[in-house]
Amino acid sequence: MHIFIDTADVAELDSLAETGLVDGVTTNPSLIAKAGKAILPTLKEICALVPGPVSGEVVAVNSADMLKEAEVLSALAPNIVIKLPLTMEGLKACKALSERGVKTNVTLCFSAVQALMAAKAGATFISPFIGRLDDNGQDGMGLIREIREIYDNYGFETQILAASIRTTGHVRDAALAGADCATIPPAIFKALYKHVLTDLGLEAFLKDWAATGQSIT
Repeated sequence: MHIFIDTADVAELDSLAETGLVDGVTTNPSLIAKAGKAILPTLKEICALVPGPVSGEVVAVNSADMLKEAEVLSALAPNIVIKLPLTMEGLKACKALSERGVKTNVTLCFSAVQALMAAKAGATFISPFIGRLDDNGQDGMGLIREIREIYDNYGFETQILAASIRTTGHVRDAALAGADCATIPPAIFKALYKHVLTDLGLEAFLKDWAATGQSIT
């Protein structure tokens, strides 16, 4: 499963990208606002840091204006992916962009039939919001499984990008459910490799090694 970072914090992303384990980045208007920077130069910086897909979201509400914004965003870098809302206008823009060979990420997906429509519109990625569904007493991971089954039934190539990730358990369960990618906050990324038994085991190994008085180099 590909791991994307959901952020517009360029400095933090820079440190995470050094691991070589970041496959892409997603942003949205809220993250851009939180970063307190202008959207276009921020996206350009992010694209230079991570060679994989970088989702930049349109803010227009009608398809014609979405396409105009998509043109501006696409000019920033070759790895920009146009992020569109799962509305009728968003799907119209998605269809037009997909026919031009432009990669798209259809966001704010909360049902399997929405995901079906996005795939029919040629979306490169579909972003089901797991955490928000869970927050509302629904089964977010169940949605991933439903989308996976529908896409496999009909051979859709749209990739399932699990979003609104709250925990490392969400990442695990999304991988088990067959999500192609997960976009996660930096804090969750840092928590993925941690386990108390790993820390204790390493501490014991280092203590025993020090007692030998040896050196490898």
